[in-house]
Amino acid sequence: MMTKLMISSSIFALSLTPAVLATAADEVAPLEIEEVVTVGTRSKGRSLADSPVPVDVINAQAFEKAATIGGELGQALQTLVPAFSFPRQSNSSGSDHVRAAQLRGMSPDQVLVLVNGKRRHTSAVVQLDTKIGRGTAPVDFNAIPVIALKRAEVLRDGAGAQYGSDAIAGVINMVLKDSDEGGQISASYGFHATHHEATDRNITDGETLLIMADAGFKIGTDGFLHVGGEFRDRNGTNRAGFDLVPFFEEDTPDNAARAGKINYYAGDPESQSFNGFYNMGMSVGEMELYSFGTYAYSDTDGTGFFRYPDSYQNVKSIYPEGFRPITTGVNNDLSLSFGGRGEVSGWDWDLGVSYGRNNFDYGVKNSLNASLGAASPTEFDLAEYTNAQFMINLDVVNEYEVSAFEGPMSVAFGAEYRHESFSTKAGDPASYQAGDDNSKAIGAQAGPGIPASDVASVGRDVFSLYADVEMNVTEAFMVGLATRYEHYDDFGSAFTGKASSRFELSDGFALRGAISNSFRAPALAQSHFRQTNFSFGDGGALIPVTQLPVSDPRAPELTEEKAFNLSAGFVADLTEGLNVTVDFFMIDVDDRITLSESMGTDDGGAITFFTNAVDTRTKGVDVIATYTHDLGDSQLDLMAAYNYSKTDVLAIHPIAGLNASDVIGVEERNTLETAAPRNKVILSAIWHNDSISLMTRATRFGETTRVFDFGGGFEPEQTYGAKWSIDLEVEYTLNEAISMAVGANNILDTYPDQSDELLNYFGNLPYDVLSPIGSNGRYLYARAKYSF
Repeated sequence: MMTKLMISSSIFALSLTPAVLATAADEVAPLEIEEVVTVGTRSKGRSLADSPVPVDVINAQAFEKAATIGGELGQALQTLVPAFSFPRQSNSSGSDHVRAAQLRGMSPDQVLVLVNGKRRHTSAVVQLDTKIGRGTAPVDFNAIPVIALKRAEVLRDGAGAQYGSDAIAGVINMVLKDSDEGGQISASYGFHATHHEATDRNITDGETLLIMADAGFKIGTDGFLHVGGEFRDRNGTNRAGFDLVPFFEEDTPDNAARAGKINYYAGDPESQSFNGFYNMGMSVGEMELYSFGTYAYSDTDGTGFFRYPDSYQNVKSIYPEGFRPITTGVNNDLSLSFGGRGEVSGWDWDLGVSYGRNNFDYGVKNSLNASLGAASPTEFDLAEYTNAQFMINLDVVNEYEVSAFEGPMSVAFGAEYRHESFSTKAGDPASYQAGDDNSKAIGAQAGPGIPASDVASVGRDVFSLYADVEMNVTEAFMVGLATRYEHYDDFGSAFTGKASSRFELSDGFALRGAISNSFRAPALAQSHFRQTNFSFGDGGALIPVTQLPVSDPRAPELTEEKAFNLSAGFVADLTEGLNVTVDFFMIDVDDRITLSESMGTDDGGAITFFTNAVDTRTKGVDVIATYTHDLGDSQLDLMAAYNYSKTDVLAIHPIAGLNASDVIGVEERNTLETAAPRNKVILSAIWHNDSISLMTRATRFGETTRVFDFGGGFEPEQTYGAKWSIDLEVEYTLNEAISMAVGANNILDTYPDQSDELLNYFGNLPYDVLSPIGSNGRYLYARAKYSF
């Protein structure tokens, strides 16, 4: 396979001769964009203009204007990058607390995240009860502080041969601030002011206070230390509807009394969080020492479904009017890196050590274990999950003058050792034990906890070697080749390769393209995660669903995903100030890791497990156009961006003893193919001079589809139409130090289409969580900043 790939890669590179020219997804075009990129290439000083792969670069000022709802990095990336999606979740267990993101409609764990070029660890939370990102253990983007970013580089291409596992859809590299002076202090306050059409109410909620600060300091003669942090306090939002009371609940006066009330919760969780970072470097002799890190703490409240007064899930002496469980999540995230870099005999070298750890303490309050009766606690620890990564890597690069080539040939190679670990701790015994009343539900509601018998503590070692060559064959024609070998001690080895090239047909017009293969090893959390949640059974009733680890005899063995990436496009400078890029892509993934459908068990519950039962193909196009025009002492900057990403299931593989359609049914096909928007449009305009800046941005999120399987062939489906969100901001600069801004996100107060009566859970959940536009409505904010 490797030989075949490299031969076909070389043929592609030499015959198609595509060009790679990076594009800027930064909507604030007049702000300076760094000329040198560090992702997608290991050539020394490779500029954005001649990068061998398409890269979007977003600077700090653009993030400031985009991270307006609570300063969330994930939300900002969704605002700025057309291929990036970050939907809001609710009633989704752990996903209420840690949200997943997508790039090009692929799975959240198929995009690799780097910080200062170093691989970042993933979350310890597996997304079980969500639609977008179902079954993944993604990187928690919101654990990276926005205030820390000098820029972000978004590589829109498969890069397994360059960076290893997970880089199927692309790579996002967060570059931290590194100035040795200056800084800023800013504060913003905002809230949602919206009309909730489903209940015909005017609502003000989601009040958010965000305080951010950073500063640079000089160390010695040429060293630096840059530190900063952000504090966020956000109230929750609720867009639930009036309860019609499900038909399967007992018809009693107390249950009927809940009809017409808002019993459920659908919206953002209440949260308090702190994110901090540092970045430092200093010379020691001929060598530069560096270190950087981030820390994030968050305390969030999620939600569960309402339990009715006369339900087998309730004890009336504790909750006479019923209750709604509140899930709790305390998330601690730490990342540290240190190392040195220098030059020996013309070779630039970088030797670094990194450690990352995510710990998630999961609980529930306002709950009970009904089988314990009146003696049941009402607050429980359900589980604790920890995912950690230790890494040592060496990178070296050199350039050689070759007489046959127009420019120098860049040669890079390196090695990496990585140890990954995943562990769980049991919940409170009362969160999972059966009480004396066998007519009542067992375990904490909106839980139950992990039993002591099901805890896991596993680890694995990963070793990899890579080589990378880039050369300008002629002044107009550039070629890049890369290969990587990676060995996992728990499932084996993989070879990957990549070829990319750039060909400039004329001044201002170039072709670009790449061909590669990638892979993704199953995350340790996917292989060993066990948890029981509640989901829909026959008729929509809640039933306990247990996620099985691979050690369970009912679960199949997991292997790696194997991907094939193909991309081709062009870049054109049409007139002065007008730049257009178009990139077509196709990504085939064989043995894709997905979560099975729920399968009923004899005890009235259900099970799910991970499987490699699916082959998929994702194809689409990215289009970005930017235009800058001077208007006297002011400037006008325009951007139009479009992404189309369509995923199809090509094949479903049989699993011993099971029907393929039972393992991957209509709900999982919906998750893979139509739950995420297939297209997205971003239009933005900014007019500014020395004292004032006016920004307007329109984002169109494409249609999404929800399919439920309620058993017995009852599979209701609804497609939600595309929606536009309009954002406005006015910023006034008083002097060189002080600026103030006011703005609105979704100023027209647009909501997704309401779910019909088959999908709105008896009126309680009028808006689906699928559309990235969310269901919070209009958000108003003000921001003040002091720079020094």
